[in-house]
Amino acid sequence: MKRSNVYEYESFLSEYYDLVPGYAKRADRNFYVDAARLASGKTLELGCGTGRILIPTAQAGCEIVGLDISESMLATCRKNLLEQPDDVQKRVTTVQRDMTNFDLKERFSLITAPFRSFSHLIPVKEQLFCLDCVRRHLLPGGRFSLELFQTHPQRINNPKYLNEVEDTPEFELPDGRKLRRTNRVVAFHRPEQYNDVEIIFYVTHPDGRTERLVQAFRFRYFFRYEVEHLLARCGFEIVDLFGNFDRSPLTDDSPEMIFVAQACV
Repeated sequence: MKRSNVYEYESFLSEYYDLVPGYAKRADRNFYVDAARLASGKTLELGCGTGRILIPTAQAGCEIVGLDISESMLATCRKNLLEQPDDVQKRVTTVQRDMTNFDLKERFSLITAPFRSFSHLIPVKEQLFCLDCVRRHLLPGGRFSLELFQTHPQRINNPKYLNEVEDTPEFELPDGRKLRRTNRVVAFHRPEQYNDVEIIFYVTHPDGRTERLVQAFRFRYFFRYEVEHLLARCGFEIVDLFGNFDRSPLTDDSPEMIFVAQACV
């Protein structure tokens, strides 16, 4: 199956990704590390990117496989991994695969899809293919943790989101460059439940030269019971549902929807 929406990472994204303060401070890291510690065996992370969660999981003593479709993100992940002690490196395997179509010839105690990676799957058939792969790769009793944002109604069609909004104020990088980041919605697609989105990096070099770098992608939004039906359709039952990484319940004000599921017996 050929994906309809392969997220093509621009080369600059992997360069700047780990430098964004909001990512470094995200509370999801401890949530996933704790889940891997509690699992009885190896973890598989879908959309591992530069290793922001993958590497701390290995540092905690857990074996983990990181899967990502992007060669540039995996290259940065492997570079970051080389900075770790040998015992941490030995606990990590990285593979370049499509999360809708993979066969790793092994099964896992825990599979995770952190930081909205599932939201890059636009049509339902791709979501179902991914969930089918997850189910086939889980050990009996293994768990799947699926993280999505809770959809805010205004972000579906409010024109104000068509304007750039700063999410990262300018700060200085170690090499003297300065970086500022904004984001915006380019177009709404309500019938298909996705938005065209841009993340925009403004880079100022020490010599005064400036760059405006744009990462464009499509981003799917989901609703609670839609996800519950998707999981049930693929043979999962939900064992926990959280609204944030402190494991608080899902409420109107929750920023996240974190589903913890296991395959039905």
